Amino acid sequence: MTPNACQSCAIRHKALCRELLPEELVHLNSIARKRTIHAGQQIASPVDTLVSYANIISGVVKLSKVLPDGRAQIVGLQFVSDFLGRPFKKKCTYFAQAATEVELCTFSKNGFEKMILKYPGMKHRLLDHTLDELDAAQEWMLLLGRKTAREKLASFLCMVGKRGVNQSCSATTTLNFTRFDLPLTRADIADFLGLTTETVSRQISKFKTEGLIRLEGSRTIVVPNMRMLETATTDA
Repeated sequence: MTPNACQSCAIRHKALCRELLPEELVHLNSIARKRTIHAGQQIASPVDTLVSYANIISGVVKLSKVLPDGRAQIVGLQFVSDFLGRPFKKKCTYFAQAATEVELCTFSKNGFEKMILKYPGMKHRLLDHTLDELDAAQEWMLLLGRKTAREKLASFLCMVGKRGVNQSCSATTTLNFTRFDLPLTRADIADFLGLTTETVSRQISKFKTEGLIRLEGSRTIVVPNMRMLETATTDA
């Protein structure tokens, strides 16, 4: 029988555990713990020994790498239903920080790794997750290497808009209308896209003038027609 906590979980049919049979979910639930992380708090780092993995229930996680000279670079964002961690590694390969308030369903490292070895469905889902991450990394390489500033920002807003509907930040969507809160500051967006903060602000102002977006405060974006914004992702 599926545990009550899993039956009521908002990401039950999207996350890693969707492939598991009821008895396997019972096992997973026995090692699962809920954890809330406030915006700005660190979740994991290469300095710390890994003790757990997690599914993201709500919020956005920012992944960063730090160069030997101390410079940091945002290398990825993780959203609702994404899996946080690399099984069978002793340490994390990046810094993971809560970009917004984040709710996690965490699993002890030892217990989770035993389940991977025991249940084929979990192995299959982890492989899917890894391949999805590889596809996303290749798409982001294309974006950083070939797209203009306009195309980069439009791609970023489309990504957050589509995935932000599942965040705990009052995101809504109706037909092509989408409203969401940006999980990053403009400076962080610039870092993520390989742009300057001034360029990001300038492109946001252009999108606003063109009617592609509206601003509500400093962090809330309204996209009246997502399809129109999508045309800017490949429009220099």
